[in-house]
Amino acid sequence: MKQVFINLVVTDLAKSMAFYTAMGFTNNPQFSDDTAKCMVWSDSIFVMIMTHEKFSGFASKPLADTKNGLAALYSLSVESVDKMNEIMGNALAAGGTEPIGIRDYGFMQQRTLEDFDGHTWEVFFMDMSKFPTEQA
Repeated sequence: MKQVFINLVVTDLAKSMAFYTAMGFTNNPQFSDDTAKCMVWSDSIFVMIMTHEKFSGFASKPLADTKNGLAALYSLSVESVDKMNEIMGNALAAGGTEPIGIRDYGFMQQRTLEDFDGHTWEVFFMDMSKFPTEQA
């Protein structure tokens, strides 16, 4: 099975774990310790949140300042607009921020979320039955 592991450096491991749990991730304790937590989105998608010290052991470059610059966009597809809004509501209540308002592309609705360390997530619902059949 192919799997995706996204590795993120965080300032406060416990606070970040609570945030990602509020988003709907679950923790896999088998791959977690006091320096890193494995947060599970699905059978094939995992987010490893790590302390600066732990993450630095894997890095060959200086760590990016994600509070002041964008390093990457991480996107999560969900099954409905209601689920997208539920995830966003829970994440905002847990301390996340929404730097950009909802965007509606007709076939896709998308919301943007930042965690405490500035990691940027896009949560979206896409209805392919509304995807334009002709490109302009």
